[in-house]
Amino acid sequence: MHAQPINMSSTTNVPAVLLVGGMGTRLRSVVPSTPKPLAAVGVKPFLELLVEQLRNQGVRRLIMCSGYLADQIENKFGDGSAWDVAIEYSREVQPLGTAGAIKLAQTHLTEDSTFLVMNGDSFVEIDFGQLIRAHLEKNALATIATAAVQNAARYGTVRVDPGAWVTGFAEKTGVEDPGLINAGVYIFNRSIFAHISEGASSLERDVFPRILDRGVYAFEHSGMFIDIGTPEDYARAQVLCERLSEAAIRG
Repeated sequence: MHAQPINMSSTTNVPAVLLVGGMGTRLRSVVPSTPKPLAAVGVKPFLELLVEQLRNQGVRRLIMCSGYLADQIENKFGDGSAWDVAIEYSREVQPLGTAGAIKLAQTHLTEDSTFLVMNGDSFVEIDFGQLIRAHLEKNALATIATAAVQNAARYGTVRVDPGAWVTGFAEKTGVEDPGLINAGVYIFNRSIFAHISEGASSLERDVFPRILDRGVYAFEHSGMFIDIGTPEDYARAQVLCERLSEAAIRG
């Protein structure tokens, strides 16, 4: 599916926080000594596709929340100048989970009222400008990019009302049914930090369920979605590597 033309004016001043510190234990059998975001897809590390996608949509300031094998990621990307972006690092010394990593990165976001967050192991073919505009128009505290998939067995699903406001989450059941899933891309107001405790915590389990009454919007996208969290999906990414590269270049 071809994305609509990108409007960079919505993205220029919005920084992106990339969650790249996970252990990647499920992928260890095929990528034993490399952090999951650096796993090669074709000739490029997967994380490089995300950096290119962000840059090509006008997002030039990135904060990478590193942790497991952080040196490899920081040595690969440095200050980001080789990709025409500026990269800062927020390194956790012990696993903090998705929400804890964002909380740790708060000191890098003191001037930002709105910021983008992405999982470092999933690629979502999405117009970040449209996502940001939807978030601002809805005056949401948080906006989640969602994807409709035919087999939601290995994902938790997102429940929404007719207006696309999130009403709840269902844990993964292992049942191979269609469902609306969390695609791992978010827009947050900086007031989200008041709802994240210090230390280890999860966006999905600890934060989102507590803030539903404050406005969590679901932005459903219809482009390509893939994560590389399992050997099976990592193998699928290899098959799709040309499409992924084209989507990253297109923005």
